[in-house]
Order: sequence, then C-alpha cells, then structure tokens
Amino acid sequence: MSKTLGVGVIGCGNISATYLKLAPLFKGFEIRSVADLDMAAADARAAEFGVAAQSVKDLLNNENIQIVINLTVPAAHYKVSKQILEAGKHVYSEKPLTLSVTEAKQLQALANKKKLRVAAAPDTFLGGAHQQARKAIDDGLIGKVASGTAHIMSHGMEHWHPNPGFFYKPGGGPILDMGPYYIANLINLVGPVKRVAALSSTPRKTRLISSAPRKGETIRVSTPTTYHALLEFVNGAMITLSASWDVFAHRHDHMEIYGTEGALFVPDPNFFGGQIIVAGSDTVRKPLPVWDHPFGMPNHPDDEGQVANYRGAGLADMAQAILQKRRDIRCGIDRMLHVVEVMMAIKASGETGKFVTLKSTCKRPAYFGPEEARALLK
Repeated sequence: MSKTLGVGVIGCGNISATYLKLAPLFKGFEIRSVADLDMAAADARAAEFGVAAQSVKDLLNNENIQIVINLTVPAAHYKVSKQILEAGKHVYSEKPLTLSVTEAKQLQALANKKKLRVAAAPDTFLGGAHQQARKAIDDGLIGKVASGTAHIMSHGMEHWHPNPGFFYKPGGGPILDMGPYYIANLINLVGPVKRVAALSSTPRKTRLISSAPRKGETIRVSTPTTYHALLEFVNGAMITLSASWDVFAHRHDHMEIYGTEGALFVPDPNFFGGQIIVAGSDTVRKPLPVWDHPFGMPNHPDDEGQVANYRGAGLADMAQAILQKRRDIRCGIDRMLHVVEVMMAIKASGETGKFVTLKSTCKRPAYFGPEEARALLK
C-alpha cells in the first residue's frame, strides 16, 4: 500500500475550505478531488485549491481515492456515508456522525462487513490544550475526577453564518451542532457516559438573520435551542452540560473539571489550543507551563487574534491507522457512536423529563502527546 492515501471530499460548503487549506500540513493522505450536488460549488472549490472537481458518482468510482470526507449537511450524513462505504471506501465524516444511534450502528455494521474504517469529527480534543488537560488528569494533578461543568452559550448562528437555516431545523440545535466538541472532549478527559438527564426549551419561535447574504429573512425554529443536561459517567463523575443559543452574555468558563484534590479549567473544545489553568487544595489558580505540543501552536486568524486550528488531525490519525493496520482510531466510530448516543439521550430526556441510560460504551482515546502529534506532520 502507498504511504499516501488519496482523499476525496463530498460537500463544498464553508468547512470544506478549512480541510483543504490545512490538509497539506499532514502526512499520510492528500486531497485529490472534490464533489458537490452543485457542480459550480465543486468547480469553484477545486479551482481555489488546485484539485479536481467531480460529480459525486465519479468521485465514488475514482480508484485513486481511498478515503472520502463527508462534509454534507447533518441530515445527509448517514445516507452519504453509507454510499461511500458501499463504494468500497473509508469514511471520515464531519460531526455529527449521524442523527440517530440506529444509523450509527448501521454504518458500523456495514463498515465491519466490508472491512472498512469509519471515523468522524470532532478531532479538536487532539489539540495541545486538551491533551495537556488529559495528561494533568492522568498524572493525578487534581486527584480523582468527581464532577464538573461545561457551557456552550451564545445568541445563535444567524448573526454570522451565511446560511443559518438548517441550524434551527430538526437535526440542528446547539447539542447536535456544538455538543460533539464538548462530549468528545469529556470522553477524552473523563471516559464514557453511563446515563443522562436533561431539560430543553425553545424560547424564541423565529429568528431574524442579520448576516449577509440573507440579512432580514426570518427563520422558523423547529428544534430546541436551550438544553441543561446532567451526565453521569461510568467512573462515577457527574458533569453538568449547558448548551444554548438564547444567551446574550454570561460569565461561565467553557469547561471546568473538579477533582478530589483540585480543579482544572479547560479552554473552548471547539479549538485545539488555549491556556490550561489549575487550582490545588490551596485554591490558587495557576496556569500550567507552556507545552511544546504542535497542535497547540496558534496558526489561524480569528476575531480575537491567532488560534490553533489543526482540523484534519483526526483524518491524519485515521490514515496512519489504515496504513499501519492499527486497530484503534482516536476519532473512530465506536467513540463517535457513543457521542451520538449521548446527544440523543440528552434530546430524549429533554422531551420526556426522565433519565436515559446509555446502551453503548467506549474506551477513552489513546493519549496524544507532542511526539504522537509530530509523527502526523510533514
């Protein structure tokens, strides 16, 4: 097998540019072609990044493509990922993997039958900040993890996204959109979830778009936009997860992990980098020393300056797992199926007001330190 796997992209929306821009950082794969139902979108993205534009059918039949990145809208993830597997190719899906546990299990079964691999975003938990937090927990810096909080709060997507409508339809909402980042990182830090309880609401039934090009249009909201969930983990830890697009201002940290001997303050799981703060039994907050982790180095412009953005790290880890015939993929389907079930349990509990016990489980992903990260880079 070649040391470089060919990759195709289906879906040429906003996020495709990020994957295409960052892909050259990594070894083990190269993006060779893109496809979209709108050929004009595929042609434009292909011209921008110097790759081929193909129809979806032609890309799936392309013998030079071994992995296909599924960047379609969430409602199409299952259908398109199934088509990719049926074409004999490995799948790397944008989050969420699917919109139901049943769909995720069907993809898992099909992949196993065809001896193919499936993985999915998010891969931000592989970032330098989150792996530094992981090491701190594994080293016992805060004792045994007992509880914590996580907050995803803003006033919605219609203020910046060029086409925000799908965020407010079934399959959208803050849990399915942003929840994967937080839940995947909690699995990385704490482990699998045992059961969930939640409340949900839809305070506003319509949204007014204030971003171009649809500024002034009204969106009808048909999914909850605020969730407050309690997650009980297999190891006994209890963590509160709040996700809302109905908050104009707040003073919560993104993630706080409380142990028997201290506390850890973790930056935004939507990004790879940031500062880790720790407090011991003296209650004094101190930043952990700067860590030489390549996936924590700022490399991408943001509203607040440079941030670390290494999207594609999970794909690179997947490519190496395929090339090395390694069993575990850090963003592999077992873990991401569990993420999907946690999200579905939150939604179901929000509707019924009852605890939901999870049926799936997974192991924490393998630690991903500086040396492991450097091994994925050119």
